[in-house]
Amino acid sequence: MVLYAVERCMRKSCGAWGRLLSSQRRSCVHSSRHGFNQDEIREKLSAFPGGSIDLLKQESGVAVLTVNNPSRMNAFSGGMMVELEEKVSQLEGWAEGKGLIVQGAAGTFCSGSDLNAVRAISDPQDGMKMCMFMQNVLTRLLRLPLISVALVEGRALGGGAELVTACDFRLMAPGSVIQFVHKHMGLVPGWGGAARLVHIVGSQNSLKLLGGALKIDPDFGLQIKLADGVLEEGETSPLRQAESWLGRYTRGPAAVSQAVKQVVVSGRELPLADALRTEKDVFGTVWGGPANLEALARKSKHK
Repeated sequence: MVLYAVERCMRKSCGAWGRLLSSQRRSCVHSSRHGFNQDEIREKLSAFPGGSIDLLKQESGVAVLTVNNPSRMNAFSGGMMVELEEKVSQLEGWAEGKGLIVQGAAGTFCSGSDLNAVRAISDPQDGMKMCMFMQNVLTRLLRLPLISVALVEGRALGGGAELVTACDFRLMAPGSVIQFVHKHMGLVPGWGGAARLVHIVGSQNSLKLLGGALKIDPDFGLQIKLADGVLEEGETSPLRQAESWLGRYTRGPAAVSQAVKQVVVSGRELPLADALRTEKDVFGTVWGGPANLEALARKSKHK
């Protein structure tokens, strides 16, 4: 199978990308070297249940991940943080996957952390460990070999705003708002949202959004390039619109879609020389593969 060959090549031939893949499966950013014990923090987070993270894998190769805790505006309980990590692990091994839509239940996206869990994890050391856990999970989410889009309906606040930055693209529904409200809570983003935001909108816009806790509506989102599109009001549901939008970039074999995502991630995260070597190796796994040979037979390059 071509996809197996891609990952095998990554692990054997491309040392830098192989290290990136293996670190992704070892919680990537933080490990025991940083004083981080994943099992310990998973146990503490699991003590605060409520809500769920629902995952639907579709035959189209596009999965839908739903943050489901509508009674608390889809805020993350501790148990939901653990569930998110489990669902990301499932998606990392999904050979048939091409795309991912992240949404909230009941017409709103996510309001960040459930304050009940936050109050219970008030010790600075435990707060740091929660921060490290979520940075690991959201970094792995962004690195998935799936092209991802956040479908923002209603409000994406605090940690919810950070979650939208862990997707490749963002679509906003009419009337929706993204807001980094951390400053109002005497905080800064802790789930990696600030670092990702700078890459998306630049440092000056990030200072404005974080320092002013500005409300980002669809028009403002398009203006600063945080949003990649605005959904239309009408009979077609937001999810169907998101699936149609994402379909532009996920047509074709899963192996090729995943290879596209892999070379982009390597270009973003590796030094140039390593990224070029990775690109060469990924290219070698699809050159002469089934999709390439079929395209040559159709002579479809310029169609």
